[in-house]
Amino acid sequence: MNHSLKQRLDDAVARINTPEFIPHDPVQFPRMFSDTRDIEITAILCSIIAWGARPMILRDCTRLLDMMERQPYRYVIDGDWENLPDRQNIHRTMFSSHLKYLLRGLKKIYASHSSLDAFAAYCHAGDSDAPAWTFADKLQRVMLDVNNGAYCPECLPSSLDKTALKRINMALRWLVRDDGIVDLGIWNSIPKHKLYIPLDVHVGRISRAEGLLSRRSNDRKAVEQLTAALREFDSTDPVRYDFALFGLGVKN
Repeated sequence: MNHSLKQRLDDAVARINTPEFIPHDPVQFPRMFSDTRDIEITAILCSIIAWGARPMILRDCTRLLDMMERQPYRYVIDGDWENLPDRQNIHRTMFSSHLKYLLRGLKKIYASHSSLDAFAAYCHAGDSDAPAWTFADKLQRVMLDVNNGAYCPECLPSSLDKTALKRINMALRWLVRDDGIVDLGIWNSIPKHKLYIPLDVHVGRISRAEGLLSRRSNDRKAVEQLTAALREFDSTDPVRYDFALFGLGVKN
């Protein structure tokens, strides 16, 4: 174990994983709610559009919640979103046609399960070695079923065996990690030691610079390699180092 690197990462986690982080990150949006269903719907929707410039992400998450009148679960169940014009912009290349695709799947799930957490438990995501990919696969199967077999890459990647699945891994970090600081930790279906790092270009660059990642592509194998390296530092909660990689990147 590289003890000096572990100390640097631990220090960065302590510096970044604080309440002061919340207002500057999309995690603020699921934290606005108390009902599990509102929290998890917001986490999924906001994580899916969490790509690009941070100010634009925060703006569009706010706009999306306003469109739902700050009642995500009721909005999903009511189904009035079917009347949205298909080309209404949600975020960058995501439009209301893509949002409707996703909401049809969520509505179908809530017709049979009390929460997405219950759905994840039903799918045995927590028993898998790769819970995010298992959950995404089952979620995608539902969406395919209610959308006439069509894929929507704006919602979920079609090649789940290769994708880093950054957005779902980020949503699961919010929903599963339970240190009571930034992440909400409201789900019981997946243990936090089985979470994987939300890998994007930024995190990949810092991880390679720190010697944590050798793979060049930011794909599923890279996520597995990076998370395995971080489990050497903390086998019970490896994804807490997501804050460290973000913090070191900001510093550098």
